[in-house]
Amino acid sequence: MEETKRQKQVGKLVQAELSEIFQRTGINITQGGMLSVSKVSMTPDLIEARVYLSLFQIPDTKQVLADLKERNWEYRKMLGERVRHQLRRVPYIEFFIDDTLDYVFKMEEVFKKLHEEQQGKPNSTEEA
Repeated sequence: MEETKRQKQVGKLVQAELSEIFQRTGINITQGGMLSVSKVSMTPDLIEARVYLSLFQIPDTKQVLADLKERNWEYRKMLGERVRHQLRRVPYIEFFIDDTLDYVFKMEEVFKKLHEEQQGKPNSTEEA
């Protein structure tokens, strides 16, 4: 089901505010890597925000996700302080890892490998 205009607006608002919160608290740089909010999708009733995080060069992604889930109520409180005049209810936050970047890198490796294999094999029309 496609998101409504209001869901997209609230999702963008939550994304911007959470990015700012992570930057101010210093969590955007952790374990020698970077963390960023790549996307936020809202449920139709705007009660829940599904926050997708992009993790770059972080060795233990599961630990980072567990830490975020453990401090979830703190981030919701900070979010509520920032959006209290724009939203009636502060959405519950669920964190997920956005693996789109990993998928892109894997696909690039596959295409590179296929290209190298094609360059190494002689063309069948050249042999005849």
